[in-house]
Amino acid sequence: MIRVLLVDDQALMRAGFRALLEAEDDLEVVGEAADGTSAVHLARQLKPDVVLMDVQMPGLDGIEATRRIAADADLAAVRVLILTNHGLDSYVIAALRAGASGFLLKDADPAELLQAIAVVARGDALLAPAATRTLISEFVAGPVPADPAAGRDVLTAREQEIVELVARGLSNDEIGERMVISPLTAKTHVNRAMMKLHCRDRAQLVVWAYESGLITPRRR
Repeated sequence: MIRVLLVDDQALMRAGFRALLEAEDDLEVVGEAADGTSAVHLARQLKPDVVLMDVQMPGLDGIEATRRIAADADLAAVRVLILTNHGLDSYVIAALRAGASGFLLKDADPAELLQAIAVVARGDALLAPAATRTLISEFVAGPVPADPAAGRDVLTAREQEIVELVARGLSNDEIGERMVISPLTAKTHVNRAMMKLHCRDRAQLVVWAYESGLITPRRR
């Protein structure tokens, strides 16, 4: 059973999500919050598997709420899935840096939402390849760090190559095909890289790859 906390300042939106999720046998809505402060409080109290987090809310917004949840050692197993009205919302990259496991459009198909929750809940959190590529091209094309090699020495050459492919938006299957290895081996390399870099999931691995200068975004 996947336990979900709903966070949105619109009651109608929360009701819609609740109706969708509670129709599934393997999902349980354990609580609702209308702002970030309540979200952090309920996350600590209920320890859900997944938090569906709106970004723009009164008081404490979704980004800061995500940061506080991700920084709490007692909530290490809690995953945050950001919900946004816009696919290229400038808040998204900030939320990923804060510790979110990914993002989804509020107008996504119900099946997409259910699949996203399942992916995030099992710890294989990732952004859909198309979404990753779009996010990178629009928002991660910031200045290259003063020391672009900083932090890379903890990774082997193979791990650096695989992290680059993750940051380019490739799935484990696609990485396996590109490198002529099995998807399971690709996943093992990804997991080792996340452990070495102290990344919660693949979403943070993408952010690290660009912020460390491992790869440079393609500017328009």
